Amino acid sequence: MERTSGNILLIGASRGLGLGLVREYLNRGWRVTATVRDQGRAGELTALAAAHHNRLRIERLDVIEPGGAHKLNETLAGTSFNVIFVVAGQASSGQLPIHETAPDAAAREFMTNSYAPPVVAEALLPRLASGGTVVFMTSILGSLSNSQGGMELYNASKAALNMLGIAFSKRHPDLKLILMHPGWVRTDMGGAAAPLSVEVSATGMADVIAKHGTPKGLEYIDYAGKPITW
Repeated sequence: MERTSGNILLIGASRGLGLGLVREYLNRGWRVTATVRDQGRAGELTALAAAHHNRLRIERLDVIEPGGAHKLNETLAGTSFNVIFVVAGQASSGQLPIHETAPDAAAREFMTNSYAPPVVAEALLPRLASGGTVVFMTSILGSLSNSQGGMELYNASKAALNMLGIAFSKRHPDLKLILMHPGWVRTDMGGAAAPLSVEVSATGMADVIAKHGTPKGLEYIDYAGKPITW
């Protein structure tokens, strides 16, 4: 397990995998800045900040709020991060087929899962340290090779994120970008039947970022470092 310290910005960290990553990086001795959409639901993060001698900073960000990421960039002026990890995502449409999904719900899910990660990362690039790594939380369900149908809107939004990740990497060829599949994890989104705990997934992702987080290039990999076919 990699334990080198650094500074990480986690976008979308009030619960689930985001909160698990906060805990993992704090336990590794890192300084963590975590964003939440609703600061009224940041109780667990506030407790972690107190327990870890204020190595955790909490900021508000709604990833689909126009200009929100630029405001956060200004708020964090003077701070640089070794890793910027956009975790935020949603699967509110569940198993509904696309023709039964309300247009406004579909638009919000695409905005959150596909549009927001590269837009937020672009706005925050001034905060990325030299040689730093950008990570987008995607899914194996966004792989056309692995698609089995089911969560139609979610799968399509993650496939779109993968395509936009390629475009982001092409625009910034000197950066390292990881499209990260966390595995099937027991969260509100993953459900109780999922085989992985948040802790196992978060530890694996942090290890993968440490091993693969070298400058330049794009990888689509899972929490164990296994490449995923597009």
